[in-house]
Amino acid sequence: MKITVLGAGLAGCEAAWQAAKRGVEVTLYEMKPKKKSPAHTYNGYAELVCSNSLRGADVTQGVGLLKEEMRRIGSLIMEAADATAVAAGGCLAVDRYAFSDYITNKIRECPLITVVEKEVAEIPDEGITVIATGPLTSDALAEKISDLVGGNRLSFFDAAAPIVDFSTVDMTRAFFASRYDKGTPDYINCPMTEEEYKAFYNALITAEEAHLHDFEKGEALKVFEGCIPVEVMAKRGEDTLRYGPMKPVGIHHPETGEGYYAVVQLRRENEEGTMFNIVGFQTHLTFPEQRRVFRMIPGLENADFLRYGVMHRNTFLNSPGMLSADYSMRARPDLYFAGQMTGVEGYVESAASGLVAGLNAARRATGKEPYIFPDTMMIGAMARYVSEGSEVDFQPMNANFGLVRRADHKIKGGKKVRYQFYAERALSETDRILGEEEL
Repeated sequence: MKITVLGAGLAGCEAAWQAAKRGVEVTLYEMKPKKKSPAHTYNGYAELVCSNSLRGADVTQGVGLLKEEMRRIGSLIMEAADATAVAAGGCLAVDRYAFSDYITNKIRECPLITVVEKEVAEIPDEGITVIATGPLTSDALAEKISDLVGGNRLSFFDAAAPIVDFSTVDMTRAFFASRYDKGTPDYINCPMTEEEYKAFYNALITAEEAHLHDFEKGEALKVFEGCIPVEVMAKRGEDTLRYGPMKPVGIHHPETGEGYYAVVQLRRENEEGTMFNIVGFQTHLTFPEQRRVFRMIPGLENADFLRYGVMHRNTFLNSPGMLSADYSMRARPDLYFAGQMTGVEGYVESAASGLVAGLNAARRATGKEPYIFPDTMMIGAMARYVSEGSEVDFQPMNANFGLVRRADHKIKGGKKVRYQFYAERALSETDRILGEEEL
């Protein structure tokens, strides 16, 4: 049985490669070089926007651990990255064109992969298919996907607030309470004095914003009307935030009864309570500016950001409840999705989803049961987030340690020791699986 893969980005190439290395024939559809999306300039496959797009190499970083798991499993993307790496300190950086050429040649030379240079505007009615057309999926295909999943299950623009690691929030300055004195005390409250608020406000309105591509600007305006970036809201007047996301009404310190000039609230992002997002702080600031300005919030001075706020063009599914942890569609198990469309954020994460989707598409083609990676591994934790995360306000997510299953005992020694434990546990599990399972 053959597999069809749509799109030759990192996710599509990885999916095609994983299926082919398991002896399954693949037809890979790619519209380049005949047609390019607004973000693409090079004719090769798996095109990156910059040499440092693959980010940190240390396994005590979420993305570093994910890369090492992929490397051990046999990822084409990681093979290409290692073969074309350039010096970049603690990051994995590559020669972009050599990286793309390496993958393009591997795909084109594989006897089990047939490349068809054609834009696909329809979803095949039958047969095993992996859709990996990326965040700039053509309007025609996006419309078909929307029809398939339901219009309210497909988004076209990220508008996400930052998420912080709960263990790095200073709870001597912050405290749990309800939202506006209603309901249970589920929100972390970071109170501000008038002096603290004005310093924060001035930093926010003068912070540097990220660059929008020309093709995103029209879409951004539509999103901004219904989901205004916190810095844009702030520029409407000094007190605007105090009547919006930083409204202090009904919020008092649970022990002293003290009221506040302004309050930033954080909402639980996952059931385990390891991740909290900053409520109402969707933003278009650069990542360094988010780190600088948002660490002025009392209690977040040393916060680790598991995800920064983003606002950019990104076609993605509201995947929880729709996709399984092998990235197949629950209502149609022979149809897989891979890449940023699934709700993962970043090139490495996209490639990882392609690895899981391609591996499982091949297993289906050869009559085997799906293989679900454990959530003690980063690759499995991300698949769980995509398949079982919150369906309410679902937003794409980078690899981070807030996603992995918690240890069953307290790990002393601080964050670095804790992350080292999770990394060692994940890689031990990876090696065990490779030794015992036939993937």
